[in-house]
Amino acid sequence: MGSGLEDGPTERAGGRWRVTRREALAAVGGAALASSVGASETAIDRGDAPVRIRVYPGHVPLQARLRYGLEELRRDWPPPLRDAFSAIDAAFDQVLAYAGERARLESLEISVERGDPIRFPPSETPLSTDAVLPSLEGLLDRFRGRLRKRDALTGRACHALLCWSPLNYRIGYGGTLSPNSLTGVTADSDGDDERASGDAQTVANVGATEVWDSRAVTRNMAIHETIHTFLPDDIVESIGEAYCDHELGTAVRTDANTLEVSPIATAYAGPDRIGGGTRFHGTGCCDRSRFVRHDGTDGIENWTYTTELSDATCEGVTRFLERRFEP
Repeated sequence: MGSGLEDGPTERAGGRWRVTRREALAAVGGAALASSVGASETAIDRGDAPVRIRVYPGHVPLQARLRYGLEELRRDWPPPLRDAFSAIDAAFDQVLAYAGERARLESLEISVERGDPIRFPPSETPLSTDAVLPSLEGLLDRFRGRLRKRDALTGRACHALLCWSPLNYRIGYGGTLSPNSLTGVTADSDGDDERASGDAQTVANVGATEVWDSRAVTRNMAIHETIHTFLPDDIVESIGEAYCDHELGTAVRTDANTLEVSPIATAYAGPDRIGGGTRFHGTGCCDRSRFVRHDGTDGIENWTYTTELSDATCEGVTRFLERRFEP
């Protein structure tokens, strides 16, 4: 493994309430959400190529990798990142299984792939607060630069960065921002704005979930931040009473004092306080009364997390894939 300062090798083949609904948390480690503010959607060309979800490992410090054994010192994918990747892969298998049971998306292929490590050279780091605590916007911009340098932008891919920033409240648990918040959708532009190419970007802060929460939360938030890029507002609002994509999730009471939370609801199903399920809680978005299912938090002492997507989440992603990618 390199020093973490140089870029990895070239990639292998393989209108309502929009601002507050996606606002980043001010609390340390809170969930920074997707933003589609100002994005006028234009569909990309449809074709037979697979829809790609590429997952990239960010730099994990030496002392963090040591937590998982000496053998991890030479690997770019320590156990939390491997588990996050596997969770994303399995989530899209669930979507295709849901669609297949209903004779939908029968000709669509989704490929979840490992990308090469993402490293940011010091020359690309601004001499500002962003050098120490990069904002979500700053991190996504630099991530975009790495992808552009690798010629990895295809017009129909989601690029997910697994970063390790447990103390960076500006990134929170992760997120995505316009104009690259929806896979396969470009933002209308007067010029040749390569940012609006149809490739979505998202970040999952694995360092935050591992340090402050648990491996189960790591898996769910990796799915959560990736699924965001397949759930546009109009489709979300067409499903049940949902107004926000987090409301497509579930929080199911499995016994008198235990609540089991699905991926898209993770960080949003509990009370709005530190330790309400996840250590930090998302704000400014969902209403638990509009969740597909929420059994309430009274008397809840234990929080568990399932990687199983709700049917409503699968339906939303399926509708989006049909609209944007099905031949």
